[in-house]
Amino acid sequence: MSSPPARPREHHQLRCRWNATTGRAPEKAPLAANHLLVQRIAPAGYDDDFVLWAEEQAVALRENRWDDLDVAHIAEEMDGLAGSDRREIRSRLVQIAAQLLKAQYQPERASSSWRTTILVQVTDIDGVLEDSPSLRREIPGFVAYAYPRARRIANSETGLLIGTFPERPTPEFECALAAALAGEDFTF
Repeated sequence: MSSPPARPREHHQLRCRWNATTGRAPEKAPLAANHLLVQRIAPAGYDDDFVLWAEEQAVALRENRWDDLDVAHIAEEMDGLAGSDRREIRSRLVQIAAQLLKAQYQPERASSSWRTTILVQVTDIDGVLEDSPSLRREIPGFVAYAYPRARRIANSETGLLIGTFPERPTPEFECALAAALAGEDFTF
């Protein structure tokens, strides 16, 4: 005699986040309904499901459930967030510096796309600094990081010898960069 077919798990065993059709959680949702919308009840581990872990940690914080917090991983993520903003600014400064070097050493090839690239990168840096103004004090260090990388990019993109580009930013370059970051004209 064969066993009866397995019954789907009922709603009381699941929490559904939302239903794409109705925009709200369904009254009952069998497991097979849509496995992508179903959230497990057991707490998520940091390494198992990062998004679910982060959501659970946020709820625990809001509800002052201090014993439920994964403090070590929360601290790691907070450090990562700060590092992410720093990496973004450095990366954007590399792009700006490369465009400025190309404009300085190949002015005859300067194009509106170079200016647009600089404008977009400056605008995005401004957005990061608006959210994290304390990073403004780190701009000189970010420029020191960005310049040698921009120099290699400019070398590659222009075909000019690497020695064409000074190993350290020139005063003209620094003025152009400061102007660009201030949203002003950055001609050489």
